[in-house]
Amino acid sequence: MSDPAFHIGLFYGSTTCYTEMAAEKIQAELNQLFDAHVVELFNIKDTPLTRAEAYDILIFGISTWDFGELQEDWESHWDDIKSLNLQDKVVALYGLGDQIGYADWFQDALGMLHDELAVLGCHFIGYWPNEGYEFAASKALTEDKTQFVGLSLDDENQFDVTDERIQQWCTQLLTELED
Repeated sequence: MSDPAFHIGLFYGSTTCYTEMAAEKIQAELNQLFDAHVVELFNIKDTPLTRAEAYDILIFGISTWDFGELQEDWESHWDDIKSLNLQDKVVALYGLGDQIGYADWFQDALGMLHDELAVLGCHFIGYWPNEGYEFAASKALTEDKTQFVGLSLDDENQFDVTDERIQQWCTQLLTELED
């Protein structure tokens, strides 16, 4: 399916390259699904978040560190989020975390990012079922606790299902964008 009308900005922060590698896999999968180059990658360490305002469709990638802490690049740009004009933008989120080592804080940064963006009037897509994970608590769960507010990856403990989850999520995004 080729639709050059879709231009997606994917913004991520990555300390250990895992969030960046996930961004590259998401980019490749979506470009393949659209049969066109539709996803542009931006590391927020090098790109101001205001650049996101140029896109109608956005993907944000974040990892949770230690006891529910933000990744360092997101932390240093956190205050910039409130001033973004994302009214009516379509936004999907993905996060990386460690569900075994930090079971009480799994994907917390993903939930915190969702909450910061929610007040900006954007429209979220890409919620992800919480089945197949083992964790105690997460700020990234929807109110009914059945889904994460975005794709949840755990390359520490479930690396073997990361590619499959990315493929499924990207197909889900395509379906949601067509609706």
